[in-house]
Amino acid sequence: MNYRTLGKTGLQVSEIGYGAWGIGKSGWLGAEDQESLKALHRSIDLGLTFIDTALGYGNGHSESLVGQVVRERSETIYVASKIPPKNGQWPARAGVPSSETFTAEHVISSTEQSLRNLGMDTLDVQQFHVWSDEWVGQGDWLEGVQKLKEQGKIRFFGVSINDHQPANAIKLIETGVVDTVQVIYNMFDQSPEDELLPACLKHNVGVIVRVALDEGGLTGTLTPETTFEDGDFRNRYFNGDRKQQVVDRVNKITQDLNISNTEMAETALRYVLSHPAVSTVIPGMRTVRNVERNMAVGDGKGLPDDLVAKLKKHRWVRNFYQ
Repeated sequence: MNYRTLGKTGLQVSEIGYGAWGIGKSGWLGAEDQESLKALHRSIDLGLTFIDTALGYGNGHSESLVGQVVRERSETIYVASKIPPKNGQWPARAGVPSSETFTAEHVISSTEQSLRNLGMDTLDVQQFHVWSDEWVGQGDWLEGVQKLKEQGKIRFFGVSINDHQPANAIKLIETGVVDTVQVIYNMFDQSPEDELLPACLKHNVGVIVRVALDEGGLTGTLTPETTFEDGDFRNRYFNGDRKQQVVDRVNKITQDLNISNTEMAETALRYVLSHPAVSTVIPGMRTVRNVERNMAVGDGKGLPDDLVAKLKKHRWVRNFYQ
């Protein structure tokens, strides 16, 4: 496993981190706790040092599983969690004041709940689960963050940027108060390369990449006939003819790069890791098999420059969350 520095935090994080939404049994269906625990343990066996969870993942269920595993291990594992918006709005909406989403009291109480769920005294990174640059200099949320740092309950502060709005954190980054950002970045959504990633490099902000596999669209396993369980959010994400659209685009990529569908997931992860601003990528890994497949990619080898250049033309501007 290769390790990278998580921006100004100085933390050495594995290139492949663990995205723990799927094991929370909310949104993603099919996870079994015993397999999730095995997957977490196996990832650490293979050198993983970074786990990303959230209070909102199964109302703390994901955090409790993560905490159980981390407490059982002797290795240094960095844990990041997230504070849900007080008004329950995902993503953050323009014009909504910070007083409705992140007050100091909400920031502190949510963090303390996460620490109880995890069975830990300190979070390595605490993040806001949504963000709007309108909140810079607004409200008392920063006072809450600073108090948590002073009390030793969190070490570093980050934000999870709204879906497909990578520039909506540039102002925050320029203030210097944020240590990390989490963003959607993949072969389809290359927009973070325009402004966000250069800003993170300039200000030494750590970058945590989510949805590198496009919620499964870039695994090479999606077909027009793929079905998901009732209640699984992917039924909405891939509704209508969206599965066919993705399959058509994936076929163009495999033909252009002369690779097979079985190589798509690895190629997608390596594309993201080829950017120097990226600290870690956090695919969801609900099974030991997926852990072993994804962890093998964290070997310090990005894609060759010629392949990265070829993939630029496969940028696809769309929002399947709507």
